[in-house]
Amino acid sequence: MHAFDYQRPSALSDAAAALASDPEAKLLAGGQTLLPTLKQRLAQPTALVDLSRIPGLVGITAIPEGVSIGAMTRHAQVASSSVVRAVLPALADLAGEIGDAAVRNRGTIGGSLANDDPTADYPSAVLALNATVVTDRREIPAGAYFRGLFETALAEGEIITRVDFPKVERAGYAKFRNPASRYAMAGVFVAKTAAEVRVAVTGASQSGVFLWEEAGDVLTSDFSPAAVESLALDPSDLMSDLHGSAEYRAQLVKVMCKRAVAKALG
Repeated sequence: MHAFDYQRPSALSDAAAALASDPEAKLLAGGQTLLPTLKQRLAQPTALVDLSRIPGLVGITAIPEGVSIGAMTRHAQVASSSVVRAVLPALADLAGEIGDAAVRNRGTIGGSLANDDPTADYPSAVLALNATVVTDRREIPAGAYFRGLFETALAEGEIITRVDFPKVERAGYAKFRNPASRYAMAGVFVAKTAAEVRVAVTGASQSGVFLWEEAGDVLTSDFSPAAVESLALDPSDLMSDLHGSAEYRAQLVKVMCKRAVAKALG
């Protein structure tokens, strides 16, 4: 690990100013991805800007539309929140399955979304629930936020402040974990509203999280695990590695989709 400056501002404006003055600076949220990257010398920022002292970035609040979660809120806090359990229990379940206890007690929702790892859990919930990512500059709808592998709509120096999740009629999440990392080899979040069903898939595609629109259409007509049985996901854009082929992941997605629907039905 090479030398760098460490800054811990107490105001969001100061954090934004630090990023603007140094293009090579990096934000530090939970550090679950950044710190290992630094240790392996895969990143060499000139400064780390720690967001942990900035007020207003931690917390979970019930809002008329659903629930709002501050960017620096830990996974463990989401998993144990009575507010999230009451409004979106599937989101609490998802948070409780992230990594292990150490990761859940350090990692943050904002850090996960800013990094946009293709095998991370939260992107599937944000996309399926059609959530809004709020930054220090604007509000970004889920459909416009994710741009591809490790790519988001965030501009240089833009900071996530919270995520607003709307209520839905039913929701469920199921994933098949990599046995070593516990990242999703295939994770599926299903969200049902009065108008439609949205099915978001993480962990399987080379391009990151995506909506499985065919499954959403079928489940809109018949919200049951059996409705998914006749579907076949095209494996052409799915990952293929030592953990499983693209065809294997396509089958995993189908199975996880059925399980997610079953969870949503309770």
